[in-house]
Parts: sequence; C-alpha cells; structure tokens
Amino acid sequence: MIRAFQHNDAEALLDIYNHYVLHSVATFDDAPLEIAVFSEKLNHIAEVYPILVFEENNNILGYAYGSQFRPKPAYKNTVETTVYLKHGEHGKQIGTKLYTELLSLLKAKNFHIALGVLTLPNDASVKLHEKLNFKQVAHFNEVGYKFGQWLDVGVFQLKLV
Repeated sequence: MIRAFQHNDAEALLDIYNHYVLHSVATFDDAPLEIAVFSEKLNHIAEVYPILVFEENNNILGYAYGSQFRPKPAYKNTVETTVYLKHGEHGKQIGTKLYTELLSLLKAKNFHIALGVLTLPNDASVKLHEKLNFKQVAHFNEVGYKFGQWLDVGVFQLKLV
C-alpha cells in the first residue's frame, strides 16, 4: 500500500536510508544521519512536496519524495525526485509503484520538470528512470568521492506538464 508520510515513519525511513549511506554509493552522505536531523529534513520537505511510503504488513519497504532542486526562485517549478527501497526489496516493482504515484502528485501540483540525480553506474536506477520516460540530460564525471573511488553523476529529466 502506498500512503502519505507520517511523522512517526521517520525512523523506519532513516533505517532504509542509512543502509545506503553505509553500504553503497547511491548517496554521497558518508556517515549515518541522526534521527533529529533526518526528521527535520523530512518535515521541511513535507511542507511543500509529497513524501510517500510503501507499506506492507505494517512494514515500510520504501519511500519516495520530491524536493527543491536549487534555491533560486527561477527553479521553483523544477523538482528533484528521490526513491529508496529497503535492502532486499528490489525487483518487486515497489520503486515503480512509488515513483509513478509520486510523479502523478507532482503533476497535480503543477511542477514542470522532475529531475532524478543518480550516482553512475547504477543499472537498476537508470532502468527505473528510463522505464518512466526520463531522459538522461547530463553526465558529470568524477564529481563525488566515496569509499576510495571517484564517482560520476547522471541527471535524468522528465517533463511533467
């Protein structure tokens, strides 16, 4: 079931996120976030953008949200999208379901462009974005450094309206 984020979901979402911090290059955070910082971030995002969770049998298996792309006023109709799944829950179409619902909500809020910003290589995330008709519009070489390696970033764009 997909539903709106509730404030008491923050700890479950943080557990999902911190797995990626510690074990992957999907995020460039390099130390686990604390619940107070993460909760504040989610509450700030929820003031303007949708945050969705995928829940099954009272267990949160993933989440997705939109957030501010850049702080300048001219970017106000552009949204950056994020989706994370609980470790071990990939390949079940949860990401597709979350992302599809998120994009629908973003369209309803009249956002013009959705951007997915991905660490590359990341075949699963690239396939998800391409499946939802995002097009890669940028590739930045070696802009991040984590786990002793330089990492690329790709930007994928979808016109919403």
